[in-house]
Amino acid sequence: MKICDATQFYSEVGGGVRRYLTEKRSYIRDHTNDEHVLIVPGERTEVIREGRLTTCTVASPKINASSRYRILFNVQSAKQMVFAEKPDIIESGDPYHLGWSMLDAAQQLNIPIAGFYHSHFPEAYLRTVLKYCGPWLRDVVMAYAEDYICRLYGSLDLTLVPSEFLAKVLEGWGVGNTEPVHLGVNTQIYHPMARNPEVRKSMGISADSRLLLYVGRLAGEKNTVTLLKSIEWLHQHGPKDLEFLIIGDGAQQPALLRARERNSRLHWISYCNDPVQLADYYRAADLFVHPGVCETFGLVALESQACACPVIGIRGSYMDANIFSGLQHWARSNDPVVLAEAILRYLEMDLKAMGAEAGREVRQRYDWPMVFERIWQLYAKAIERKKESLTHGALYQAY
Repeated sequence: MKICDATQFYSEVGGGVRRYLTEKRSYIRDHTNDEHVLIVPGERTEVIREGRLTTCTVASPKINASSRYRILFNVQSAKQMVFAEKPDIIESGDPYHLGWSMLDAAQQLNIPIAGFYHSHFPEAYLRTVLKYCGPWLRDVVMAYAEDYICRLYGSLDLTLVPSEFLAKVLEGWGVGNTEPVHLGVNTQIYHPMARNPEVRKSMGISADSRLLLYVGRLAGEKNTVTLLKSIEWLHQHGPKDLEFLIIGDGAQQPALLRARERNSRLHWISYCNDPVQLADYYRAADLFVHPGVCETFGLVALESQACACPVIGIRGSYMDANIFSGLQHWARSNDPVVLAEAILRYLEMDLKAMGAEAGREVRQRYDWPMVFERIWQLYAKAIERKKESLTHGALYQAY
């Protein structure tokens, strides 16, 4: 089987989609005889072949000067790459113009196309509408979003959704081809072990301090403004032994830099693309703070728990289903002070015991090979259904 993945949400230095695709390619290389083609935006247009793994980049501009993400405008070039590679199935990780182009390419090649619903983007749009325009536009925006999602994902052969509850939401909107699939964790890397003292030492953080960690993009859809305001409140009102580490970059970097000027205990690393090193950061922390309120899964929260670092966030996202210790103590509303106060209560609990409990659950349920075995089964069914439909169509035309 030859599989083609295409997405705009790809950065060479990190991100959940990149992690998913990296693990998928490792699975293909180590556990199958299949081939893989990856089509993503890049600095230049080129095709790189490494055995059964092919990477096609399309020259694309950065979103802005500081961003590590690019916008793939030249969808025609991406389609030509698909035509040249002739995959058996396409998986699109893009809900915008590239997704429509991949659908067109699949129809022209008479092959199935799956979509991975990585982000529940209507919720991010609704928050913006409610903030700047008021609730009277909510129904209009939601109706448009539902119609758009049904038109795109309903046209695909298969929609992979990383949450059973979210799959039911899409089904209720009229998307009839959903399949819930969990994301996973590389348990060979993300697992409990003794802290590496050099991690804290390198940042000037003492072993006695309590370290709060966030890993992810600095973006509106990640709700990092709430996170930064909570950190500022804790810096002013919380205990003096708290230190804060943020690993990630994005559009809200200026807000982070301003916060650092006021808070010497706020540390920042723009990216970490070494999973072994990232696991060390998880283990170095006492608590992982995830402020997301429209997460479909929360891959970093799963990795943190696998390393026995417990997670706290804001109740009500689809990530709740993947939290295995302490969920009842999470913040009840998307408010910086409410989140900060929940963090303070959490810090009074037995974090080591909570982390150990969560880690056991993650390692038993979410090892990547189990995840991809299920996805491969869904691929095979989609390919078989496409062959059957083409055969029936040919017979019908013959009559």
